[in-house]
Amino acid sequence: MNRLRVENVSKTFVLHHQNGVQLPVLQNASLTVNAGECVVLHGHSGSGKSTLLRSLYANYLPDNGHIHIKHGEEWVDLVTAPARKVIEVRRSTIGWVSQFLRVIPRVSALDVVMQPLLDLGVSREECAAKAANLLTRLNVPERLWHLAPSTFSGGEQQRVNIAHGFIVDYPILLLDEPTASLDAKNSAAVVALIQEAKARGAAIVGIFHDEAVRECVADRLHQMETAS
Repeated sequence: MNRLRVENVSKTFVLHHQNGVQLPVLQNASLTVNAGECVVLHGHSGSGKSTLLRSLYANYLPDNGHIHIKHGEEWVDLVTAPARKVIEVRRSTIGWVSQFLRVIPRVSALDVVMQPLLDLGVSREECAAKAANLLTRLNVPERLWHLAPSTFSGGEQQRVNIAHGFIVDYPILLLDEPTASLDAKNSAAVVALIQEAKARGAAIVGIFHDEAVRECVADRLHQMETAS
């Protein structure tokens, strides 16, 4: 069953501070992702992997084309959807794990991880239990759970970020180099979470430069073509 369909998406960036220079990044990109499948975007630097992934989360608005997302019982085109609908889709349908945690001052790691589930109306007790389980699996020491992540190492912050992205059982997951700053032990913990998400039917699109991780999680590679 399809959960995500990308149809002829193009994106050109205009550098207004450099005399309006135009940089075409995506040209007629198309992609279909099924439930329970992990598709890895593959290609050299500058081929548009990150631009496509950010477009799938509606961080970037394509110049043309369509991005159809299965949201509950309806299909939503993120290219034309109003902002309110995009927020609704992000809350319950699309999870996002970036390379970096945007640190929130004075908010504890446990609260950072819990928030997406709290936003869905789940009890604080249940959210805390699930957050604690994820942080334990990702080897974040319990002594850090009630501290703000701003003082954590890069790897610790990334593991908090991953727990935040996986706490809701999103039907669609977008993963941007989730293991980039992690050692082998913690990378293996992330791979296990991805495999479990696939087993429950999540459609996953990711960027993984670590070849070993990529081989563990990818059902297929989607070759990115440089826009001309």
